[in-house]
Formats: sequence, structure tokens, C-alpha cells
Amino acid sequence: MPLIPGAEPYRHEGGETGVLLCHGFTGSPQSLRPWAEYLAERGLTVSVPLLPGHGTRWQDMQVTGWQDWYAEVDRELARLSAQCSRVFVAGLSMGGALALRLAQKHGTAISGLILVNPSVKADSPLLKAVPVLRHLVPSVAGIASDIALEGSTEIGYDRTPLHAVHSLTSLWRTVRPALPQVTQPLLLLHSRVDHVVHPSNSAVVLARVSSLDVTERVLERSHHVATLDHDAERIFTESYDFVRRLSRDVAPAAGVRQNGRHEEGTAVAEEGTGG
Repeated sequence: MPLIPGAEPYRHEGGETGVLLCHGFTGSPQSLRPWAEYLAERGLTVSVPLLPGHGTRWQDMQVTGWQDWYAEVDRELARLSAQCSRVFVAGLSMGGALALRLAQKHGTAISGLILVNPSVKADSPLLKAVPVLRHLVPSVAGIASDIALEGSTEIGYDRTPLHAVHSLTSLWRTVRPALPQVTQPLLLLHSRVDHVVHPSNSAVVLARVSSLDVTERVLERSHHVATLDHDAERIFTESYDFVRRLSRDVAPAAGVRQNGRHEEGTAVAEEGTGG
């Protein structure tokens, strides 16, 4: 099945510091592309993989689950770790849950976490019906493009596959009890108004992680897909400053672009609601 134009994975080969960015449920690398390019232009090695079942049609996502999505980012983390001296992991929405799981499993192999509106729990009572409803109704309305900025659009499915939603709830149940295992430095940015993931998700993360170096930022002007919204530039600059603070060899934000090369449409794929 061909990819939706714009949903391609993204890679940039830069310096010794790498950043893995994980996109959200039913979304694609497009939601993180401007962020990735910002970091790449400042000399970092950057990867935004396309999660299995995403970027094509929602029916393809019905036959995937959180273990497939996690396996993809885990493979990409291994690739970055093999070529970089340090790796940071960032995630939007469900990508935040995947980033937290990577942190729980890989410990000091991850130098820091950057989370934007992370999703770690069920916010809608309707989700209680999903285990039965998914066998009767294949999909419900989509959750893409919760963005305050006029004219900004997220590439994502217009339907939400319920088998995948059921698997997402299993990811939440896996990640939440293990939050105390997260010890890495953490930058967490969350929108005050979010119509997809309630801000209480961020409160749960902040209350339960064991990280000693924690920075919280509230995004006043953006909705869920804040990386494409009014506060996008703030996310980009603060995340770069976070990486630079923890990586002595990274240049200040005003530095010129370093040499590097881009690779698009080359997702690692050897194996095959609350965004």
C-alpha cells in the first residue's frame, strides 16, 4: 500500500548526538517533520521512523499493535546508539508513551527524554466499551489535526481503528506501573487545552517518574498537535537547549548548520484513543 504523500520517515546523518522522535497514534512523521528539520539544521543526527500500520490507510493499522510500534522505535534506537555517542528520545502523544517505554527498558543508554502531550491513560469512559465494540464496529471518527493554528494540518487517518485502540490501552497499562523506572533527565511540554489527550496525563508522568532533572513547560496557545501549532518554535528551541545542556559538544542554537545528509522514505522495516 503506497504511503500518503508527506508521511514518509525522515533521517538526517549529523554529529555524535542523536535524537529519535516518535510520532503519535494514527499520525505520521509529518507531525514531527519541522521539529526534526530544526534539530538537523543544528547538526544533530535525527530519525523519525514511520510506525507500522501508519501513513497508508487505517485498515492497515487494524492488524498491528503496540508491540509492533514499539519494536520499530526500539530498532531505530539501536541504530542511533551504534553511530552516536549519546541519544535522546522525544515523543508526541502515543509517541511519548513509546519514548517512556524505551526509557524504562534501556536506562542510561538514553541521555534524556522530551515529551509533548504524552498519552499514558484512558481519558474517555467510552474506552471501556472498546474490548467488545471493536468486534462490532471496525472504526470510529479520527483524532487527527487538533491544532489551534489556522491553516496547519496534520497528516493522519480520518478513522480510528478500534483493534488498534484496544492495543493502545495495553501499552498504557504497561507503561504506567513502570514510570518509577524512568530516571533520565526529562523535558515535558503540554498544552493547557488539549482535545485528544487530557493534561492530567502529563501530571501522572511528572508525579511518578524518578527523574531528578525535570523541566515542565505549559503551552498556552496550542492544542494537541503542538509541534504544528502556535508553540512549535518554543518546542523546537527548548528541546534543542535541553539537548545542548546535556551534550557538551553541541553548538549553541545560533550556530550555523553543520554538514550532513538527509534520507527520506527509508524507514527501518526489517520486521514487520489518545493519540
